[in-house]
Amino acid sequence: MDTKPLNAALVWMRRDLRCDDHAALCHALKQARRVWCAFVYDTDILDALPRRDQRVAFIHEALAEVDTTLRAWAVEAGVTDAPSVGLVVRHGRALEIVPRLAAELGADAVVCSHDDEPQALDRDAQVAQALARQRIGWTSVKDHVVFERREVMTLSGGSYGVFTPYKNAWLKRLAAQPHALDEQPTRPLAAALAPVPVAMQQPLPRLPDIGFEAMGPQEIRMPTGMSGAQQLLRDFLGRIDDYRRARDFPGIKGPSYLSAHLRFGTISVRQLAREAWTRCQQGSEGAEGWLAELVWRDFYHQILHHHPRVVDRAFKPEYDRIEWASGPQADAHFQAWCEGRTGYPLVDAAMHQINQTGWMHNRLRMVVSSFLIKDLGIDWRRGEAYFAEKLIDFDLAANNGGWQWAASSGCDAQPYFRIFNPVSQSEKFDPKGQFIRRYIPALAQLPDAALHAPWMARPLDLAAAGVQIGRDYPAPIVQHDVARQQTLQRYEVVKSKG
Repeated sequence: MDTKPLNAALVWMRRDLRCDDHAALCHALKQARRVWCAFVYDTDILDALPRRDQRVAFIHEALAEVDTTLRAWAVEAGVTDAPSVGLVVRHGRALEIVPRLAAELGADAVVCSHDDEPQALDRDAQVAQALARQRIGWTSVKDHVVFERREVMTLSGGSYGVFTPYKNAWLKRLAAQPHALDEQPTRPLAAALAPVPVAMQQPLPRLPDIGFEAMGPQEIRMPTGMSGAQQLLRDFLGRIDDYRRARDFPGIKGPSYLSAHLRFGTISVRQLAREAWTRCQQGSEGAEGWLAELVWRDFYHQILHHHPRVVDRAFKPEYDRIEWASGPQADAHFQAWCEGRTGYPLVDAAMHQINQTGWMHNRLRMVVSSFLIKDLGIDWRRGEAYFAEKLIDFDLAANNGGWQWAASSGCDAQPYFRIFNPVSQSEKFDPKGQFIRRYIPALAQLPDAALHAPWMARPLDLAAAGVQIGRDYPAPIVQHDVARQQTLQRYEVVKSKG
């Protein structure tokens, strides 16, 4: 006898574009006799994006795989009219479309995964209210992080503002509750997947149908969808033990390259944490380092939950007193930074990487953000906004946390007087210039030692490499030592009590 409490449920997918180990889908399949899945290309988000956007293309590829997988699971489970099972995809304002879809399908409830971004919380509140007016329930579950919101708190019941004690508490909770990483099964429950009514069946929209330029998978520059995420994970697990040593060197294959998949939920964070945790127990230092990165991700999400003001203000309020550089010169410096014309090769190569690929190595994110803030004196919010526009893995919590870390205004940030030297960073993390040569071919013939500060290279080396500073590659737009002193003066205001 079927004892499920709900007759029908609609799963609204957002940051969880996969079918397996899916908390919202698992919940719906357990609770309802019939389950549909839907995704909305939300114009409230998309209208602000450029018409050629890797993120939208990434989503498009992921949705196609979800649609195919749901149908295949339905066939496997013997669902009646299984070919009509699939993902319902619409284009418009999600806060209007989701309640309408739920009503048209006769759903008793809408189920989704939490999204703690302030705009998303406001949208979800409006959707829940609209559903309530129609006597349709609303359920939101944890899926995007391992521990969220109030799950890891201080002994006094407050939120953590420093990473290391948070990480220690996070690991302690995981050791006590390893079931937090348990898979949320879906495929064994697929018999509850319901065919889409004929009147509501529509082909998945193509990118031009929603106003975006068509982009093929090869233009996204990474494997896409659930299968692409698993492919990247398999590759990374073969070198995870070396992660701690390799992760800081942009010229070699060190990171997992899974950040975009985590952002859009084409892979479960629980699966990644399970893999890392298991290897940690076996003594892998690399896995321990990678697990710490997943903890950082949870940390920034709980900061956003408890302190939503960080979206446009400093976590440490006194840092909002800083007077940032402004005017024509600051604007010209910002443009040079954006375009990779600062005269500092590692900074410029990193900016070429983000502009060409939509991704940037994590060490370089720290280098270029430090340079913009503490060499050019430009407000961190301008850099944060540029990353938000360019990064395929853009995530508000992590992006904001990273930029505030660089600005020393965030939680557990580096002290403001610790300022990255872009030349020594280059010498340390790209010693042979592998990364610089890849993105700045004009400097490719310079000797290794001359690559990091070409304006100081011997004239003979410059001539032999066919490089003329100011013609083939710009001179530095600022002197680091001078800029460092200006930054120390600029940050003096954070010491004052006023």
